[in-house]
Amino acid sequence: MNIGKHIEEIMRLKGKSASWLASQIPCERTNVYNIFKRKSVDVRLLMRISVVLGYDFFKELSEEAFPTNA
Repeated sequence: MNIGKHIEEIMRLKGKSASWLASQIPCERTNVYNIFKRKSVDVRLLMRISVVLGYDFFKELSEEAFPTNA
């Protein structure tokens, strides 16, 4: 999973903008665009993003690492 692209997808699905996300985590808007380009994200930053977007990125990463055969 490319976490940066996935964050951008979820943000857009929730109808939010990069400016909005920047104000929430908080950081500069240009930093948000840099996050979208990353293949990995610091755990604390990912936690803040998960909380403000109301989306559990950790669950998806865990399921990718430990797929179930259900």
